[in-house]
Amino acid sequence: MNPPLAGIRVIEFEGLGPGPLAGRMLADMGAQVTVIARPTRGPVNARFSSEHHDPLARGKTIVTLDLKQAVGLAEAMDRIADADALIEGNRPGVMERLGLGPSECAARNPRLVYGRMTGWGQDGPLAQAAGHDLNYVALTGLLSLSGRGGRGGRGSEPPSVPPTVVGDAAGALGLAFGMVCAMLEARTSGHGRVVDGAIIDVVAMLGTIAQWIRASGQLDGEQPSPFHDSPFYDVYACADGNYVTVGALEPQFYALLLNKLGLTDVDPTAQYHVSTWPALKKRFVSLFASQPRAHWCALLEGSDACFAPVLTLAEAAVHPHNVARGIYHVDAHGGIEVAGAPRFFTL
Repeated sequence: MNPPLAGIRVIEFEGLGPGPLAGRMLADMGAQVTVIARPTRGPVNARFSSEHHDPLARGKTIVTLDLKQAVGLAEAMDRIADADALIEGNRPGVMERLGLGPSECAARNPRLVYGRMTGWGQDGPLAQAAGHDLNYVALTGLLSLSGRGGRGGRGSEPPSVPPTVVGDAAGALGLAFGMVCAMLEARTSGHGRVVDGAIIDVVAMLGTIAQWIRASGQLDGEQPSPFHDSPFYDVYACADGNYVTVGALEPQFYALLLNKLGLTDVDPTAQYHVSTWPALKKRFVSLFASQPRAHWCALLEGSDACFAPVLTLAEAAVHPHNVARGIYHVDAHGGIEVAGAPRFFTL
C-alpha cells in the first residue's frame, strides 16, 4: 500500500522545531520533502541538535543554499516552481524581503500551497515579537489550567511548564493538516493557498474540550474541579520516588479503582461530592506513597481503573505496549526514533 502523500513534493525552509516537525509529518505520510538549509547553523539548532541523531530530518533530502546570493535564491525558486507545497517558519515579512513571499512564488507556481509556521500568526499586535512554546500556550489561557492551589493559575503554586509538545507540536500538526486540506483543494481548482499556521490559533482550537468543560463550571472557575482537586484524577508519588497517574472520571471506573485499592469504606456513588475530596485525596496520597511504582503497575495497569505509570522517555521506548505497537525504535547511538502517526490500513 502506497503512503497517502506519495508523489507530493514539499520544499521546507530550514527552521526551528514546529516547521521541521510539520515537514517530518508530511514525509512520514510519503511526501518527498526537500529542506533548504542555511550555510551555517543557527544557535538554537546548534544547542539542541545531536550530530548523530536528528529525528526531524528523517525521510528528507537536505540541500544547502545561501539565499543571500542570487544563485542560491534562483535555485530555491526553481525548486519551488516544481513543488506542491512550501513550509517556512520565519517572522512575518522575512520571506517577502528575500523575494520568496507568497505572491512571488505564486507567480511561478499558481497551485503552490504556502505553509507559514509562526507562534503569533501573520498579523496582530504580537506578530513581530519573538516567542516560544511556553509563551503561546500561556496566551491561550490553557497554561493556567496546569496551576495548583487555586483557580485559573492564580493559586499559591505557579502553573507547570509543559513540554514543548503542547505548543510547538500542536502547531506543527495544525499546519500539516491545513496544508493537506489546501493541497486537496488545489488539485481540483489549480490554485494554491497561504496556510497561516499560527501556534496560538491551533492551541486555542485544541482547547475546545477545555472550553466545553469550563461551560459546566468544572474548570477555570471558583468551584473545585475534577481535574485539579479530585482524588480520582491526579499524579501520585510512589515509595521509590516514581509517579503514577489515575484518571477514573466515569462512575464505573472509579468504583473499580476504589475496589482495587481496597478502599471498601468509600461510597463510589459519592464520587462527585466535592466536600469529601480533600480527605480522600490525602488517603490516596498516603496509599500510593506506601508502595513502589511496580506494585501499582502490577495491580492496576491494563484494567479499567484508568491508570498509567509516569515513564521517562527511555522507559517509554521499552514499555511492552509501546513495543508491541512499534511506536519507538532505539538506534545504535541511543537516539529514539518515533513511528509516524496516524496509521493506515486497507478497507
